[in-house]
Amino acid sequence: MRRQSLDDLVRLRRARDRMDRDYTEPLDVPALARDALMSPGHFSRSFRAAFGETPYSYLMTRRIERAKALLRRGDLTVTEVCFAVGCTSLGSFSSRFSELVGESPSAYRARRHDDGAALPACVAKVHTRPVRNGEAGPAAHTVA
Repeated sequence: MRRQSLDDLVRLRRARDRMDRDYTEPLDVPALARDALMSPGHFSRSFRAAFGETPYSYLMTRRIERAKALLRRGDLTVTEVCFAVGCTSLGSFSSRFSELVGESPSAYRARRHDDGAALPACVAKVHTRPVRNGEAGPAAHTVA
């Protein structure tokens, strides 16, 4: 595999920053690739090489991260949270949430989250970050 040019890395980081900022928007690989001045295939391969995951996986992790925060608040239904974070399919959202978090959105919303209430937000974010690639287990959603 060829090394990434500095210009490519800058454009990839901008695309990643856009996903972080605009995760509620309907983002897709062709649109992100256009912004990065790359073909969709080259963009996907380069993104994975640079960040260790596909653009879709990265975006869904951001969305699930935000969904966890909204579900912890408890004032929105799972369906409302699904659409609030930019997902358009409740089934896909629930499946991906369960895969990354290790429990369904409903179960996550229903359980108590007091154990992390005293932690600073920056520390809580590290401990509540969704785990990729199906690595979620019982310890994946507890705060140390």
